[in-house]
Amino acid sequence: MTKRRIAFTTLGSLGDLHPYMALAIGLRGRGHDCVIATSEVYREKIERAGLEFAPVRPDLEDFGDEATFMAKVMHPMHGSSFVIREIAMKWIRESYADLMNVAKDADLIVGHPLTFALPLVAEKTGVRWIGTGLQPMVFFSAYDPPVFGPLQWLRKLPLGPGFYRWIIKKMKGRVRSWAKPLDQLRQSEGLPPDPHHPLLESIYSDRCNLALFSRSLAEPQVDWPQNTIVTGFAFHDVGLESHHHQLSTGLEAFLQAGPPPVVFTLGSSAVLTAGNFYRESYLAAKRAGFRAVLLIGRDERNRFTEATPPNVFIDDYAPYSQLFGRSAAVFHQGGVGTTGQAMRAGVPMVIMPFSHDQPDHALRIERMGCGFGISRRGYRASRVIELVQKLSDPKVIANAKRVGESIRNEDGVSNACDVIEAILEEGPLPTFPADGK
Repeated sequence: MTKRRIAFTTLGSLGDLHPYMALAIGLRGRGHDCVIATSEVYREKIERAGLEFAPVRPDLEDFGDEATFMAKVMHPMHGSSFVIREIAMKWIRESYADLMNVAKDADLIVGHPLTFALPLVAEKTGVRWIGTGLQPMVFFSAYDPPVFGPLQWLRKLPLGPGFYRWIIKKMKGRVRSWAKPLDQLRQSEGLPPDPHHPLLESIYSDRCNLALFSRSLAEPQVDWPQNTIVTGFAFHDVGLESHHHQLSTGLEAFLQAGPPPVVFTLGSSAVLTAGNFYRESYLAAKRAGFRAVLLIGRDERNRFTEATPPNVFIDDYAPYSQLFGRSAAVFHQGGVGTTGQAMRAGVPMVIMPFSHDQPDHALRIERMGCGFGISRRGYRASRVIELVQKLSDPKVIANAKRVGESIRNEDGVSNACDVIEAILEEGPLPTFPADGK
């Protein structure tokens, strides 16, 4: 195939970055030039992987104190509003200008759902683009309805597609005003009014959209955006051998010294607003005596002053791909990246959701029978001990192993790369069977 230049643009946490790095690495291996266009804060990570970087504002370091900022991002009621209105929309003109530069020499741009400037750039320049969804929730299906954080109680009621179509319609109307800066930008650029909802519909391309998750998490629905293809998860760390993807010496020794531990982690964002998660997890392990690994990040508030017992190991960070498969279970926040890694490892899990897509993933994991959800308010050492015991149920373990085997049979990166190359060649779009083979 002819060498092409593909740009990937994204906004958010590491979970919003890693899948695009995975695709860029995959396409680079096929002989293409790739660039990741995102916040300046990720430049070093991207370039360390041997990928080209292009800055697109906002820089996530522009928002002041990291912990204060992340508490707003992860707020259970207002987190999504803050991300869209205070981050994406307030910087939409800068994002647009930066993406216009990226588009100059790109044959194709692949965009994250929060890169609202991309459809305008494509409309203005004519550059080809495709959309992506990293989690089922962003497709807003009435037939497989998402769990909305403030309305989690709805999942207990036997409500059908008609009700959820009404809910989604109401939600679209409620958030339409959030896009006012985007509407003003369109007008100033001489573009006609957008006939679609600029925040929830125009982020998907008429040409093709990639659902970068496993069918184990969600099956395609008739009301998804047209030409949406489920590829499987795009794991970025498969085959990477750098020291950034290896366990620390201390953690390796701990794993070898006894049976698989229970891992407690909050990803790269919620870890900065952890609350009582690590304290209660630590107390549970100390009281019940089970082996535990706590990945506490760099926030000093997550550290302990007392000496830890021999059954507990505390580390700032560990690559999930190297750790989860050697664990007995994983407690985490429910971000799609962490959820996908735990699913691939084939281990039971407990999700304590904060905001955004996380409550939805908790419900899906419960439906699969490979884990449980717990509220932040209910997260106490006594409850953690109970859940650790429930995760040892042979049925839960078997379900988790079944899901893990299914996902390991998928090749989300290769599948997505096949689709992208088909778009570039203007050929028929490939399809992939449900088992990922």
